[in-house]
Amino acid sequence: MQRSPTMLEGIRVVDLTTVVFGPYATQILADLGADVVKVEAPGAGDAFRWSGKAAATPGMAPAWMALNRGKKSIALDLKAEEDRAVMLDLLRGADVFVVNVRGKALERIGLDYDNVRAINPSIIYVHCVGFGQDGPYADLQAYDDVIQAATGTATLLPRVDGNARPRYLPSLIADKVAGLHAAYAALAAIVHRQRTGEGQRVEVPMFEVFSSFMLLEHLGGLTFDPPNGPAGYHRQIDPDRQPFPTADGHISIVLYDDASWERLFAVLEQPDFLLAEHLATPKLRLQNLAELYRAVARFSPAFTTQELLRRCHAAQIPAQAVRDLDDVMSDPHLAATGFFRRRLHPSEGAYFEQSSPVRFGARGAQEGIPPPLHGEHGAALREHGWSAFED
Repeated sequence: MQRSPTMLEGIRVVDLTTVVFGPYATQILADLGADVVKVEAPGAGDAFRWSGKAAATPGMAPAWMALNRGKKSIALDLKAEEDRAVMLDLLRGADVFVVNVRGKALERIGLDYDNVRAINPSIIYVHCVGFGQDGPYADLQAYDDVIQAATGTATLLPRVDGNARPRYLPSLIADKVAGLHAAYAALAAIVHRQRTGEGQRVEVPMFEVFSSFMLLEHLGGLTFDPPNGPAGYHRQIDPDRQPFPTADGHISIVLYDDASWERLFAVLEQPDFLLAEHLATPKLRLQNLAELYRAVARFSPAFTTQELLRRCHAAQIPAQAVRDLDDVMSDPHLAATGFFRRRLHPSEGAYFEQSSPVRFGARGAQEGIPPPLHGEHGAALREHGWSAFED
């Protein structure tokens, strides 16, 4: 049976990025069928290779494997003339160049946009930077923690629990959000080039990206001039709007309209609670949301998690059990949809890969090559260039 072409079949991507921001973007492109060459420094390679314990080969950390499937790896010393020539050959045949090296360093090695465009005028040059290059932070380094601090994200948990100490959200959320923006930016530029033949430089600054992402709801009353309230979306920073305790765990229950509150107190076998004079109308209930949340937390421990889930679902109330990270892989829905795929890596043995979460009805993604060892495809790429993907 003839294989259907993937969405990005024939698109060639040179990936000169490390850690999470850039690699997440290029993995999305690889999942869609693009040919991606990951260029790594000699020696240790991408620092994220060492972010956790490998199964067999040092430098094959689990989080690195989760971000670099479908790519071929070549180790190049871009300060060495011979290796730089290999890099330029790859760029001549590329459609997209994704890079997260800072601007001045790119100029020193001759890989700034003007130099790359000189050898490939139609190149789509996606520059993943920490800060917009026309601002005072242009030359500063940026990592996830730095961006969470600068965007006010580290002050969200204090708004919730009253502990004034700033804290990071325990996720590389700024890196991953920026990676998603870099991926869609590259795709938009590909469409533009198909229509016009024109390549371009695309700048994706993590600070601006994550500011936009977080402030969509959290700019709050500062949206208006003059402001009509403080920053922060009240629903997200409400200390009482948290998972509710059950007899054997915790449950998330979302109440988005007044009818849901009525149904929930019926589910909790407390239908008379809302008859209190100060809770008797939708307006009064809205004014006393904190009391409603605290009441649910008092009544919910009378039920097991599964019993309360069953009752909420039957009443058309959105709810899910609070699951520990260690238990997510056993989720029956993720199992039914094939989200986790058990694969065999040539050197690392059995491992679980997370499937691309987006499904296309026309032409889906194919099972790509496993995450590469450092420089694994260097010899083939040096000898054959892009035709190495045809092997």
